[in-house]
Amino acid sequence: MIETWTSTREQGSLSPLVDGEWLAGRLGDASLLVFDCTTSIVPDEKTIYRSVPERARFEAAHIPGAQFIDVQADISDSASRWRFMLPARDAFQAAMRRFGLRQDSRVVLYSTGDPWWATRVWWMLRVFGFDGAHVLDGGWDGWLQAGRPVESGPARPRTGGDFRAAHRPELVATRDDVLSAIHDDHGASLVNARLPSQFAGIDGNSYGRPGRIARSVNIPAASLFTSQPRRLLEEQALRERFSQLPADRSVILYCGHGIAASADAFALALIGRRDVRLYDASLSEWAGENDLPMEIG
Repeated sequence: MIETWTSTREQGSLSPLVDGEWLAGRLGDASLLVFDCTTSIVPDEKTIYRSVPERARFEAAHIPGAQFIDVQADISDSASRWRFMLPARDAFQAAMRRFGLRQDSRVVLYSTGDPWWATRVWWMLRVFGFDGAHVLDGGWDGWLQAGRPVESGPARPRTGGDFRAAHRPELVATRDDVLSAIHDDHGASLVNARLPSQFAGIDGNSYGRPGRIARSVNIPAASLFTSQPRRLLEEQALRERFSQLPADRSVILYCGHGIAASADAFALALIGRRDVRLYDASLSEWAGENDLPMEIG
């Protein structure tokens, strides 16, 4: 329940994590926007993988009033050599206005299966100055399991919004920031959010070279959630997951494309960590440059 997340809530504010009961009681509110952010990753013989936006699944069944965000096509930088990169501020603003986002909107994000597609969009909205976004605990699977209402068909048309994007560079890490952390014994803690076998370089997409950025530790995004439906762990359990991170050092998160790492960013926000950046290009950039230090094993 949202009431458990007291550490991130200022007086009168709402937790970034909301439950199905809270959302079900507000469907139809004029200020509410609900987004399904689901993308599937499919192995591909010709490339590392294909990303498949699950629009057809959305149109088969979704939360009433929801819209579908294609994370790559709708709100990522289409000109970048890497997938899912943050777009320019004006491009993100225009995209979210088309979805009807207003300055006073309340946004709820969900995905099917992997929660980090919803947390990625939550993080992107934060980067561009919007703090009224929340992630649905349990996502679509939890909503269905509870027997809550659904509808089918394409999303309903929306009136354009008035969202005014800002930019918070303090939430984003660059290649040079990561290099500084590696070479500074008192610099930022580097956290890899991939699975342990991928962290060790045993399997998974290598993005050019297997393994992890040198001197990083592994706190997998998948370890922050229960099994299906994937609900975020309780606050104390999350604190234990991140207990290896020194309180007096900032945090830089990464994964393959900055998707899974956004779940770590979300969890850290819930337990009150403010000094957190996400390396947007992640291993898609780092592993492709042979002079950047990596480790395996």
